[in-house]
Amino acid sequence: MRIGYTLMTEQAGPNELVRFATGAEQAGFDFEVMSDHYSPWLAEQGHAPYAWSVLGAVTQRTERVELMTYVTCPTMRYHPAVVAQKAATVQALSGGRFTLGLGAGENLNEHVVGRGWPPANVRHDMLAEALQIIGGLFDGGYFDYEGKHFRVDSAKLWDLPERRTPIGVAVSGSQSVKRFAPVADAMIAVEPKAELSSEWDATKLGPPSRKIGQMPVSWGADRDAAVKRAHEQFRWFAGGWKVNAELPGPAGFAGATQFVREDDVAGSIPCGPDVEPIVAGIREFEQAGFTDVALVQIGGDQQDGFLDFAEKELLPALRA
Repeated sequence: MRIGYTLMTEQAGPNELVRFATGAEQAGFDFEVMSDHYSPWLAEQGHAPYAWSVLGAVTQRTERVELMTYVTCPTMRYHPAVVAQKAATVQALSGGRFTLGLGAGENLNEHVVGRGWPPANVRHDMLAEALQIIGGLFDGGYFDYEGKHFRVDSAKLWDLPERRTPIGVAVSGSQSVKRFAPVADAMIAVEPKAELSSEWDATKLGPPSRKIGQMPVSWGADRDAAVKRAHEQFRWFAGGWKVNAELPGPAGFAGATQFVREDDVAGSIPCGPDVEPIVAGIREFEQAGFTDVALVQIGGDQQDGFLDFAEKELLPALRA
C-alpha cells in the first residue's frame, strides 16, 4: 500500500501548500493529492486558492512524488476541454507524475458560475460526457464532440505529455462504479468499503487497478486540543457525501453540523499523538482492497509538526 499526503486547499494558502508539498516529499510520502475547491467547507478553514496554479508550482518544487487532483469536477466550473488542457500541462511539467482525479462535484464549488445545481443522475451524465471529451483530447489530433450537455469544436491539445495522463474517478456506490469503472484507470473513494473495490474490479475486468482512498487525522501532542480542532474544522465530514454534495456554502455546512459533538468527531477521526489509531484506520482501507490512502492532517498550522511525526514515527510504523 502507498501512503499519500493531502494538500488541502481549504485550510492553507498557496505559498504554504507549496512548502508543505516539498516537506511531504522529504518526509517520505509516496504521493500527494490536492483538493480543487472554490470555497472551504467551513469558514473556520479559511482558504481556497486555485488548485491548478498551486499544482504548477508544486511540479517545480518536487522531484519524486506522484501528484493528483482529489478531485476536480470537469462539468460546470470548468469545461472538460479546459480540464484536459490543464491536466496535459501539469503532466508535462511534472515529468509524468500526475494523475487526473475527477468527480461529479459539489454544489459548494460549482454553483458559483450561476448554472444551478442538477440532480445526481444528471451530474453523472455530465461526468460521463466529460470523460469522453477528455479521453478524446488525450488521444491527440483535432477533436469534435456534440452531446446532450457539452459541445467541442475542433479542439486540440498542442502540448501532449510523453506519458498519457491516467484518470481516476470518484465513486460512492454501485451505480457510479458500474458506470465509470470501464472508462477510468483508477477508483477514488473516501470510505473503506470492500464492496466498492470488489465491484470495481469485477466491472473493470482485466488486472486489478489502483483504488485510492483518503482518511482525515488530527495529530497533535494534546489530544483534547486535537479533538477540538477536528470538530471546529472537519465536522462537515459527518454529513456523508449525499449531503455534502448538495449544500451551497460554508453557512449551510455550519448549520447542518451545529449538533455534531466533539465526541462524534473523535469517534470517526484519529485524534492525538499516537500512531496506533492511524495505522488501524489505514488497515481498514487495506482490508477493503484499497491500494493507496492519502492522509489529511486537519489544521493548516499543524502541518510542519505532522510531517515531522510522519517521517520519524508514522511512516516507519506503516511500512513495518
